Amino acid sequence: MFKGRKSMFLLRNVKYKNILEIEELYIPEKMITVITGESGSGKTTLLKMLNKMITPDRGEILFKGQPLEKIDSVDLRRKVVMLPQFPVVFPGDVRENLIAGLRFSEKKIPSDERLREILEFVMLKKSLNDDPEKFSGGEKQRLALARVLLMDPDVFLLDEPTSSLDRETGIEIIRRVVDLVRKRNKTLIVVTHDPELRRFADRLIEMKDGRVLNGASGH
Repeated sequence: MFKGRKSMFLLRNVKYKNILEIEELYIPEKMITVITGESGSGKTTLLKMLNKMITPDRGEILFKGQPLEKIDSVDLRRKVVMLPQFPVVFPGDVRENLIAGLRFSEKKIPSDERLREILEFVMLKKSLNDDPEKFSGGEKQRLALARVLLMDPDVFLLDEPTSSLDRETGIEIIRRVVDLVRKRNKTLIVVTHDPELRRFADRLIEMKDGRVLNGASGH
């Protein structure tokens, strides 16, 4: 199905507690992969495994052909950045929150103009001096997304990125992110229960009870 497309991740015989059991799963590079399924189907657990937030009890996960267990966790998380469903808000103002990821990844801090641009990109009408602790859930989610986008990793892992947003705003933001990812030849992996987001997928993976229902391979 994705002939000639290298794998970004390849999972083989992966098991984690009684939550996840995957014989084989191929996730192509430089494409949009959408993972769907009901709550409790193992979607978030799978996502966390891809940047070593959790480790499988058995099996193998390869990143660009290299076993994850042999890759330094900090180095991996500079290349594979995850946006959790309920993002952390760091101490300080909006500016400090936007550049927190760049400090972690030891990248150059952009100008205030660039920071304002990324706020506009995620449709967050806030000042760089505002206090994010006072933001709504949806505003915090967009702020965290902006922080992740600024880090410009190889792989974006987004866990229910529209869960705190109204449908129209959520769809528009994902459309913008997908366009950006394609333009920059990045890899995007989105976990969602929202059927509306299926339309953005180059590769759609459905999960149930910790197993992949469709198209585990494809390479």
